[in-house]
Amino acid sequence: MERARRQHPAICAPHNPLALIVRSSNTLRLAALDAVGLKAGLAVGMTLADARARLPDLATLPHDPEADREVVDILVRRMIRFTPMVTRDPPDGLLMDISGCAHLFGGEQAMIERMLPLVEVTPRFALADNAAAARALARYGDGSGEIGALPVRALELDDNDLQALLRAGLRRIGDLTARPLSAIAARFGAGAVTKLRQMTGEIGSPIDPHIPAAPIRVEARFAEPIGRTDDVLDVVEGLLGEAGKVMEARGIGGRVFVATLYRSDGLERSLAVETGRPVRDPPAVIRLLRERIEGLADPIDPGFGFDMIALAVPRTEALALAQIGLDGADERHDGVGALVDRLGVRLGPDRVRRAVPCDRHLPEVAQMWLPAAGIAAPDWPITDDRPPRPLYLLDPPHKVEVIAEVPDGPPYRFRWKGKMHRVTLAEGPERLASEWWTRAMGHFPNQGGLTRDYYRVEDEAGRRFWIFRHGLFGEKGDPDWYLHGLFP
Repeated sequence: MERARRQHPAICAPHNPLALIVRSSNTLRLAALDAVGLKAGLAVGMTLADARARLPDLATLPHDPEADREVVDILVRRMIRFTPMVTRDPPDGLLMDISGCAHLFGGEQAMIERMLPLVEVTPRFALADNAAAARALARYGDGSGEIGALPVRALELDDNDLQALLRAGLRRIGDLTARPLSAIAARFGAGAVTKLRQMTGEIGSPIDPHIPAAPIRVEARFAEPIGRTDDVLDVVEGLLGEAGKVMEARGIGGRVFVATLYRSDGLERSLAVETGRPVRDPPAVIRLLRERIEGLADPIDPGFGFDMIALAVPRTEALALAQIGLDGADERHDGVGALVDRLGVRLGPDRVRRAVPCDRHLPEVAQMWLPAAGIAAPDWPITDDRPPRPLYLLDPPHKVEVIAEVPDGPPYRFRWKGKMHRVTLAEGPERLASEWWTRAMGHFPNQGGLTRDYYRVEDEAGRRFWIFRHGLFGEKGDPDWYLHGLFP
């Protein structure tokens, strides 16, 4: 919730209740709540309609688990400075083994005080002799106290086993530790005993530390300095080959490549290129570096020559092995991606953009434009169950005059740009409701916005159009019609 408020300050005023929503079985439900919503009686899992009925001014945002994971990953990397034994505790926690490290920072509490400025969200810390106990204290307690005082739900058993424990009158961990483990295993299963023994420290609960991969950096030194651009590029291509072997072993590809040239008099010059997709093909990167060198306003001055060249790959992404075609070509290296990279080098990375899908059902907001080189190209959602839509949309839709045979039927004739079109074929409607959940009072009747009925029509000349009626007759007395797209 704090991440959402920080990323959307205009929507998330501090005094307004906020919820994150997720779609489940065609129903919008609450995935997370802030303190205001919890005090008002809302609960995670409640439908958005019920929540708005209780709290009409509830603001909502889509739940973004990937953004939450990124926040936790950032925290993992920051905490490595305190101990190398750090790992994620999904979905929103960290486990740290600080054995032998706390004294370096003045003790455990002093270490926690130094962590706080790096966290940037409200944390819950807990200290214990083992990871399972610390996790239980942080998630089900107040971060302090004894394991025995925690509720039995801290064992995180399935619902049936948890209800069996409660029916037996066992409500605290201490109620279980006071009984023979053999009796608990016979009645509630070995899983309950294993988790109980982990909390009490009888058996270990080791963590798998997150160990960051060593940065990819290769270099070449010369007994005699070199100065020709072609010689420099030949050396860089060789370094790219070495870096490519490291990336292939890790199953990754580079998105940013930085070549640093060290002159014999101590001056440095860096050349960086960014690709729109992960690559480890030296010729592809060399072409981009050559474009970068040719476009420099200040040409590279070798001086007395370069005595060292280093190549670093600061940004990488996953890149699987590609199938080689029958003609020996790598099917992964498409011409469009190479063109995007070359245009980005020539025009600037922010000037070349690509459309990426959004989780919105209204056509005009179902995609957004982002820099092509700054993101990985996501897969567009499969829409086999949806009628075809035109690739070319009008922004904004053009208002048209329509004559229909029946009030709620498809158009019979329509006038666009002063020309009358007679409809010979029509298909539809495809009905799209407005995004009523984005409106503060959208759950009330006639407050959620107008419904759209889309039709695919064809005129006498064979031209195909995408037209919609804006509003049903129960929502608006005389609905307007709009032309939204053109089919090829």
